[in-house]
Amino acid sequence: MTDPVPLMSSLHAVEADWIDYNQHMNMGYYTVLFDRTADEAYAEIGFGPDYRAASGCTTYAAEFHVRYLRELKLGDRVRASFRILDHDEKRFHSYQELMREDGTLVATGEGIALHVDQSGPKVVPMPDKVLSRLRRVAEAHKALPRPETAGRGMGLRRGAV
Repeated sequence: MTDPVPLMSSLHAVEADWIDYNQHMNMGYYTVLFDRTADEAYAEIGFGPDYRAASGCTTYAAEFHVRYLRELKLGDRVRASFRILDHDEKRFHSYQELMREDGTLVATGEGIALHVDQSGPKVVPMPDKVLSRLRRVAEAHKALPRPETAGRGMGLRRGAV
């Protein structure tokens, strides 16, 4: 990935082990796909396996919310967009959209990630090189309209069904 707005992952295929008794992808594997596609964006920002090996630091998920919009079936191929909505020196707020190969939106994922020194483990500031790259990506993503569902709460709306 380079610097497109937003960052885009490669294509990933729905795997046979992810299909449940309803003959569609089990809900837990949406998070697996979001995680795998985020790894590509993280590496682009500077949080990849080489960074962990060299620094002893990595990212931990603090919170992650999924909206399931369409079902996925065996063999479907998907990619995800990745955007930085906000950040500080120790954490960042991201938003992803999971899309079928044809562009159909199937799910959204929104998360808070922490920069962690694994020797503690403890949350620590990012080094300047990584923070600078994160700032550049976040600045590019500010040009996009904020996703309508970002930061959305969850609850029952009476009479909605």
